[in-house]
Amino acid sequence: MKKRLLAALMAGAMALTMTACGGSSSSSTTQDDSASDESAATATAGDYTVGIVQLVQHEALDAATQGFQDKLTELITEAGGSVDFESENASGDSANCATIVNGFVSSGVDLIMANATAALQAAQAATADIPILGTSISDYGTALGVSDWTGTTGTNISGTTDLAPLDGQAEMIQELFPDATNIGLLYCSAEPNSSYQINTIKPYLEEMGYTCTEYAFTDTNDVASVAQNAASGSDVIYIPTDNTAASCTEAIANVVIPAGVPVVAGEQGICSGCGVATLSIDYYELGEVTAEMAYEILVNDANPGEMEVESAPNFTKMYNAANAEELGVTIPDDYTAIE
Repeated sequence: MKKRLLAALMAGAMALTMTACGGSSSSSTTQDDSASDESAATATAGDYTVGIVQLVQHEALDAATQGFQDKLTELITEAGGSVDFESENASGDSANCATIVNGFVSSGVDLIMANATAALQAAQAATADIPILGTSISDYGTALGVSDWTGTTGTNISGTTDLAPLDGQAEMIQELFPDATNIGLLYCSAEPNSSYQINTIKPYLEEMGYTCTEYAFTDTNDVASVAQNAASGSDVIYIPTDNTAASCTEAIANVVIPAGVPVVAGEQGICSGCGVATLSIDYYELGEVTAEMAYEILVNDANPGEMEVESAPNFTKMYNAANAEELGVTIPDDYTAIE
């Protein structure tokens, strides 16, 4: 009997010991999982190389590139990493964009930032593996050849758009020039995004009662002559967000200002050169938004194909004080002067 009691007591002790060990193991697993979650939440950045291809040197595109570099450097540095930029300008030549991007692919950069439509198209053609972020793109569906655009690409591409509300720009023309009859639409036919903007804003203007005529130039060589035709047949000229026009604002101004024809522009840079008013974005801010997306891709392994294309955070009514005064255009109080 005593032997049986002793055996029972020993078995009970062993069971308690095993239970205690099991409890200790469960606690340890919980602690390990918690530590793993904490480690993931505080993961540090690595060292990255980002290739930047910019179509042409221009105030707006330059600002987007600078905002991207400044913000991404700040974010990566704060996360304990570093980032180097290989920044190249294609001088307005689409073929140069392709050469630049192919170089980035050969050197194995971690991400490509493509500034302007031709740059994005070159990057799309060059790689399906390296993450690509576009910026200063008016319409991604048009730029990438996607007919059923939904906001995401499902590929290695995402980015930011610089497109201000085109109905808002049409309303601006109506607000400033209610008595105008003929609106000239001046743009570069070689830029798909410019054609998209013209095709979008034209119906708005026609619904307001304006007669719209398109004046398309093919490159910088015929900007002045086409602008002259537009000035001769228009009360007001509208120029969309157009890289070729942006690089030729002096030539356009030399035509439209002496002719007394005001220009409403799609963005601030063009307005600064030859316009009187614009509903525009801050391109430096647009670059910062693009950098935040790049950080998510590089550090947090976000999938660009699942990231929605983002817009600029703010839109502002702006005016060119010198041109408005010279042309006798009265600007409402809620417009901000371009400095």
